[in-house]
Amino acid sequence: MARPARGLQDPQLVARFQRCCGLFPGPCAQGKKYIVTNYFYYYLFWISSAVGQEVFYITFLPFSYWNIHPYVARRLIIMWCVVMYIGQVSKDLLKWSRPCSPPVVKLEKRTTAEYGMPSTHAMAATAISFTFVAVTVDQYKYPFELGLMGAFLFSTLVGLSRIYNGMHTVLDVIVGSLISGLLVAVTYPTWDFLDGLMLASPWCPVFYIAVPLLLCYNYPRLDHYSPTRADTTTILGAGAGSMIGDWMSNHYVAKYSAEVVSPLVTAETVLMALLRFLVGVCFLVVTRQMVKSMALRALCSWYKVSVDDPVAKQQTEIEVPYKFITYSCIGLSATVLVPLLHEVLGLS
Repeated sequence: MARPARGLQDPQLVARFQRCCGLFPGPCAQGKKYIVTNYFYYYLFWISSAVGQEVFYITFLPFSYWNIHPYVARRLIIMWCVVMYIGQVSKDLLKWSRPCSPPVVKLEKRTTAEYGMPSTHAMAATAISFTFVAVTVDQYKYPFELGLMGAFLFSTLVGLSRIYNGMHTVLDVIVGSLISGLLVAVTYPTWDFLDGLMLASPWCPVFYIAVPLLLCYNYPRLDHYSPTRADTTTILGAGAGSMIGDWMSNHYVAKYSAEVVSPLVTAETVLMALLRFLVGVCFLVVTRQMVKSMALRALCSWYKVSVDDPVAKQQTEIEVPYKFITYSCIGLSATVLVPLLHEVLGLS
């Protein structure tokens, strides 16, 4: 569905922002797609944009679990899953196209098959940053105003990165941020109640398998392939595995406390946090490769298609289960196996 090119939806507004930041179309005669004259903005927005990509899923969220507190990580993961699912579904229901090129320079290729409204990068950044402040401000005793400024700066950088990369209009980013902020504000009073329910209820594992799979299999269908369903399955799978792992740890390993204890920051604690992170991420990367390969081969063998056939891997009956299995195992590993490995290595 084409959008009327006016106001905050106008791609010319995106193009002007790119030019102001030193990003220009390349000369067609020389085969250059774009020219960068200001590499500070180029790398700043490249790093900022990574918050909505897979590298973020297996770095910051596990880091918060291993080095801050499971209580904090659970809220981040739940809000991340909620806002991303709503954002992804909204894209495929609204079907608003991304800014056209030209005049916009597009720096990403994978997401061009997706629709634009709202920006899920902006939604994720807003939800995670403001949720983090809401959960930690009382325990870590830092100024609330400072936390709000940090959350606002972080979410703003991510939103601007999506405009700089040519993936979203200004309206896409603003709407995404507002939706996410509203969801955080509305759900905040229920966090403690739902947290206790999810950790104590014997139905938690069933719920976190059945509901995400139901949502993934009933995802809005399009007349062309889009990676939004795969990304949504990845997110819900990681969230499901993490919550099941939390439930298992609470019942069979150690009871969780909702109190977040402020650690004494020394060179030793920083080194230990870095070691926990490196060990954990390496374990998750190996887990991802092993589980993904086994799940994909088993499903392709069952449906009698080649594991190297990209079209076959995009079919719902293969894409949804292999993505869900892979990332639920990553979530489960991050919350159960990696902490046990930390204990064995003396990194707890």
